Amino acid sequence: MNRTTISLIVGTTALAAVTGFASLSTPDASDAGTAKAAAQLPVERTSLLCPAPSTSDLAETAYTSFTPVTEGTRSDGKAELAAATTESATGAKGKPKAKTAKPVLTPKEPGKPVTGDTSGGDSPALVGTAEGKFAPGWTVQETTEVAAGTGRGLLGVNCTVPDTEFWFPGASTAADRTDYVHLTNPDDSAAVVDVELYGKDGSLKSEVGEGITVPPHGSEPILLSTLTDGPQADLTVHVNVRSGRVGAAVQALDAKTGGDWLAASTEPAGSLVLPGIPKDATSVRLIAFTPSDSDADLNVRLASPTGLITPVGNETLHIKARMTAAVDLGDLTRGEAGSLVLTPTGTSVPFVAALEVVRGKGANQETAFIPATGPVSARATAVGNTAKGTTLSLTAPGRAAQVKVTASAGSEGGTAATKTYTIKGGTTQDVELPVPAGLKGTYALTVERVSGGAVYASRTLAAPADGIPAFTIQTLSDDRGTVAVPDAEQDLSVLQK
Repeated sequence: MNRTTISLIVGTTALAAVTGFASLSTPDASDAGTAKAAAQLPVERTSLLCPAPSTSDLAETAYTSFTPVTEGTRSDGKAELAAATTESATGAKGKPKAKTAKPVLTPKEPGKPVTGDTSGGDSPALVGTAEGKFAPGWTVQETTEVAAGTGRGLLGVNCTVPDTEFWFPGASTAADRTDYVHLTNPDDSAAVVDVELYGKDGSLKSEVGEGITVPPHGSEPILLSTLTDGPQADLTVHVNVRSGRVGAAVQALDAKTGGDWLAASTEPAGSLVLPGIPKDATSVRLIAFTPSDSDADLNVRLASPTGLITPVGNETLHIKARMTAAVDLGDLTRGEAGSLVLTPTGTSVPFVAALEVVRGKGANQETAFIPATGPVSARATAVGNTAKGTTLSLTAPGRAAQVKVTASAGSEGGTAATKTYTIKGGTTQDVELPVPAGLKGTYALTVERVSGGAVYASRTLAAPADGIPAFTIQTLSDDRGTVAVPDAEQDLSVLQK
């Protein structure tokens, strides 16, 4: 994803970072003097966007908002989520004015989740901001249960930070699939977006996906099949914003195997990790794409509880330049926790990737997705957890790592609890969770890397019903709750190169 860098001006006051609005650019690590002068300060403003949950009249949706306690924040602040609106009456000087939206979810204090719910098929997308003590690490989960019909099952998504570029390997316009890319605009001016599709033979030419306008404080669901001439089983969706910013997520609905939200893959990189494949997965499909003009050749390995394993028959994956590659890995985990680790066989070529995971058999199947994600370099949070049906997977693909996991107080009561784990290098562990004492309602899980190598994480929610193993998986990306801010007296010219 692209990030905007703000100019830094020497002054006598500390600089506040704004997540989702701008990122501070840090100097190259080789400049030791600058690195020593930088201090980590909490971000002061965060923006999140939640897509419209469902068009089904049978949909039941729960929202959970949570901010972990962060030292050094201001004592004041607020966090609000409100319905996205389209432009309405004309404001001053002829400019369009957005409708005023009443907040639908407003937390009272950091460290305790707050929940809300809605039902039916006309629930809108949500636009939210958090300031002050609520901004660092603010996380919102949208979880929807659909009892029947296309996409029935459990659908979950972390509400996203607005950005200017997103990659979604794993979408489809096959006969049984109904996939939408949801675009939500948090700003006062319209955003202009291009939606590009790449199949097994390369780019799918379509003028329909060019120059899509997303109105101020509005949301647009785009049916992917309207952008192609025929069905494509494996697609990579590229959302590129010409002007403005949007939040983006793909809703993948299957007539036979349920459905879920497909979140964006992490930025293209030469090595990627896809954490938290369920132990009982009956089918795992890997979809990958490289935006490079060069082919990518990858080693495929499974980080199991005992170490890295090379799947027999799927030792490597070849991705042709600007073409989507896909391979069926079968019941890869065979009853054990696992994560997929993809590394270059030779020359490193950046790529994106995701897994389509199926649980169950026959008519009782359910689907979820695991996009490649970045490491938890400091802290990450998953919210909406329940006393039963929650699994946290931690992966250390390189060196061993020590990880602290905190279960927050419950949304309706309970006492926070903490455990520390050591994850051996090259392994994945489904850890025993520190469930809050006296838990009522849902709770948040905050993961912090204490020491050692890189750590990757995902959370699975399961809500089986009527023989269907309904589930959803969310990866935990670093919350970027703090930012390195240089000393005010330092020469900042290096930051503007």
